[in-house]
Amino acid sequence: MALADCDRVAQIRVGGWRSAYQGLIPQSYLDGLSVEEDAERRRTHLSQGDVSVVNLVAEVTGGELVGWACHGPHRQGEVRTGEAELYAIYVHPDHVGQGVGQALLTESVARCTAAGHGRLLLWVLKENDRARRFYERAGFRADGAEELFDVEGVTVPEMRYARALPR
Repeated sequence: MALADCDRVAQIRVGGWRSAYQGLIPQSYLDGLSVEEDAERRRTHLSQGDVSVVNLVAEVTGGELVGWACHGPHRQGEVRTGEAELYAIYVHPDHVGQGVGQALLTESVARCTAAGHGRLLLWVLKENDRARRFYERAGFRADGAEELFDVEGVTVPEMRYARALPR
């Protein structure tokens, strides 16, 4: 991912949130998401040059960006562990179900394996059945860890998934 990709990645991410989390997160929160603010956050993160965090983009023929994934060290609170974590994976709603997400996930798994990580972890909304099925088809399993976070006064449960990586 390059700085020039930040605006499109923000569109994909915000559109992905609005599509995937409708009914799971308060609509007022989803409506308040800003593509411009998200793009600025992406530019800031990329400009910081943290090489341990990898941002990947997926393009279709013609160069249109249609997906984004981000992975790096697993975070246990503010502490990074030796395991890897998939922080995000989003596909433009018009391209969901076309293999874009699978390609991004496959590349993240390959890069985390090459970096020597033993496991790849991720967090998924407990009620996001579509995402859970996607990760389960890719070999991820819930490992029993759960977290709650508050979105505009609504408690939203997340669960952690893990997949062993080949050594």
